[in-house]
Amino acid sequence: MIRDAVEADLPSIVTIYNAAIPCQVVTADFAPVTIESRLAWFQAHTSNHHPLWVIDINGTVAGWLGFQPFYGRPAYQSTAELSLYVHPNYQRMGIGRKLLERSIETAPALKLATLLGFIFADNHPSLKLFQQFDFERWGYLPRVAKFDKGDQDLVILGRRI
Repeated sequence: MIRDAVEADLPSIVTIYNAAIPCQVVTADFAPVTIESRLAWFQAHTSNHHPLWVIDINGTVAGWLGFQPFYGRPAYQSTAELSLYVHPNYQRMGIGRKLLERSIETAPALKLATLLGFIFADNHPSLKLFQQFDFERWGYLPRVAKFDKGDQDLVILGRRI
């Protein structure tokens, strides 16, 4: 079941996000985030324009998707960046597919005409997922992220709705 996230989901959302940090191909954070540090981010999501959804499987948050405002200026109100994370125990089970599909279906009702994904070039599963939903490569930023294991390129994928 995909639903709007509630504050009680925030510990699970943070746990899922933190699980992605060590691989250094999903997020640009180096250290785990805290629930407290993500509270304002959580509260900035609104169900009518920039929602934060969780996919709930038998009472467990298996993944989440958030719509982020793009670039913070009025002319970009109809564009959102998507953040999509799946709990390691639920990866490769179609969770990301369901969340991404719902985001595309719901975008018009949210008054969104463009969806973006910012994905590291080494994150092949995420790139493949977005491309399966007709996201196209709109930009490429070479070596913009510096990690212990080396530099990472960032791919910008976009889809007009």
